[in-house]
Amino acid sequence: MSSVDFYRRVPKDLTEATSLGAIMSVCALVVMGVLFLSETAAFARTGIATSITLDENTSPQIRLNFNITLTDLQCDYVSIDVWDALGTNKQNVTKNIDKWQLDAQGIRRIFSGRNREGREVVHDSHDRSLDEIHSEDGKAVVDLTADTFDDFMEEHEMAFVDLYAPWCVWCQRLAPTWELFAQEVKKEGMPIGVAKIDCMAEADLCRAQRVMAFPTLRWYHEGKAVAPDYKMDRTIPALTSFAKRKLDMDEKFKEWHSKASDSADPAEVEKKRQLYQQNRPDHPGCQVSGHLMVNRVPGNFHLEAKSKSHNLNAAMTNLSHVVNHLSFGEPIDENNRKSKRILKQVPEEHRQFAPMDGQAFLTKAFHQAFHHYIKVVSTHLNMGSSDANSMLTYQFLEQSQIVFYDDVNVPEARFSYDLSPMSVVVEKEGRKWYDYLTSLCAIIGGTFTTLGLIDATLYKVLKPKKL
Repeated sequence: MSSVDFYRRVPKDLTEATSLGAIMSVCALVVMGVLFLSETAAFARTGIATSITLDENTSPQIRLNFNITLTDLQCDYVSIDVWDALGTNKQNVTKNIDKWQLDAQGIRRIFSGRNREGREVVHDSHDRSLDEIHSEDGKAVVDLTADTFDDFMEEHEMAFVDLYAPWCVWCQRLAPTWELFAQEVKKEGMPIGVAKIDCMAEADLCRAQRVMAFPTLRWYHEGKAVAPDYKMDRTIPALTSFAKRKLDMDEKFKEWHSKASDSADPAEVEKKRQLYQQNRPDHPGCQVSGHLMVNRVPGNFHLEAKSKSHNLNAAMTNLSHVVNHLSFGEPIDENNRKSKRILKQVPEEHRQFAPMDGQAFLTKAFHQAFHHYIKVVSTHLNMGSSDANSMLTYQFLEQSQIVFYDDVNVPEARFSYDLSPMSVVVEKEGRKWYDYLTSLCAIIGGTFTTLGLIDATLYKVLKPKKL
C-alpha cells in the first residue's frame, strides 16, 4: 500500500528551516485566514436574482382592484363598463362596486350604496300633446332666458325649473307633464314659480348653472339652487308632492301651510324645517371602489357618465379623476406575517404593484379625458423553497395621455390593460455547501502551493553559492 502514498513523508533531519521559510509561512497563514473569512461571509450572505420565463398561470381571469375619485361627476351618473378582445362588453357593471358621494374637500360624505342599475323614472302618459294643452288651457310655464332669469328669481322666492334640451327624448316626454304640473301649482295657489330653460338656445346660462344631464329639474330658493336636483318620478302627483314638501320646510310659508293642511303636525313641520336649514350644499364628486374579474386578454374598463333616465350633456361632462389605488391580483395585505416577511426581502425596484396610487389626472377643459395604457407582468416572489415563502403578484407599467373628443361625444376615463405572456421570477440566491467546501480547499491548497513555489524560488536565488 505504501507504493500508492500521495503524501510521502520527508525525514525531519533531511529538511532545513530558514528565516525566509518562516516569513512565507506566516504570510501563507494570514492570506489563508483572510480568504477563509471572506469566503465564509460570502457563503452566509444571500442575494436576489431575477429571471424571465413564460407565464405558467392557467387561471382564465385576473382580479382588478381599483379606488378612483371622480372630482366633478355625481354618483348617479357614474357608469363602469368593461370590454376585452374576447368579445366581453359589459355595460354599467354593478357587482362588487361601491360608491361614495364626496364633499367639497374630497371627504366621504354619503354612502351611495353598491353600484346598481339606476331606477327607471316613471313618466305620466297624456292624451293631449303639449300644443293641444297650450291651445286649450293656456300656458302656465315661463320660458326663461339669460336676460329674464335673474328677474324671475327675484320675483319668486321659490322656483322649480326644468333645464332641458329639445332633442332629449326624456325632455320631450316630460314637457306635457311639466305644463300640467305648473297649472296644478297655480290652481292650488302654491307660491312657486314654475319655469323651463332651453339649454340649446341658452347654452351659456346652462353652462353657468352646471347642467350635466337633461332634463335637470332644479329647485331654487332666493335665486340659489338647492341640492340635490330632483331625480324621482316625473308624474304630476310626484312633482306636486315634492313642491309641497319644499314649502313645508320653509318658515316663511307658514300661512300657506295652514291653508293647505290644517291637520299638519307642528312638530313634524318644525323637524322638516330644521332639516331644510341644515341642508349641506351638494358637491359633484364621487368615489368609486371595488374590483372586477377580467379575462387575461387585452381589454379596458372605463368610467363614463351615463343614466337610464337622462341624456348626458357632453358639453359639461368632466372626467377629471384621482387614482387612489389600482392593482392586479389578490390584494396584498401588508399586515399579514407572510406578506411582510416576503416583501421585506424584495428590493424596491421589484415592488411596482401599484405605481399609479395617489396620482391626479385633471383636465381643465371639457371634451377631453385621460386614457391610461397599462402593461401587466406577473411576478413570482420566491424567497424560500417552501410555499410559505412564495407569493404571486403583478407589477405593471403605465402611460397616460389626454384624448380629445368631439362636442357631441361624452368623454370617458379609460384604463386599457394588456397582460404580458412572460413572467418575472424574483428569488433568493445563495451558494451550495459543496461549492463552499470546494472554495475552502482551493484557498488552502492554492495558497500553500503558491507561496511554497515563491519560497523555493527566493531560496534558490538568495542561497549563497559555494566556491
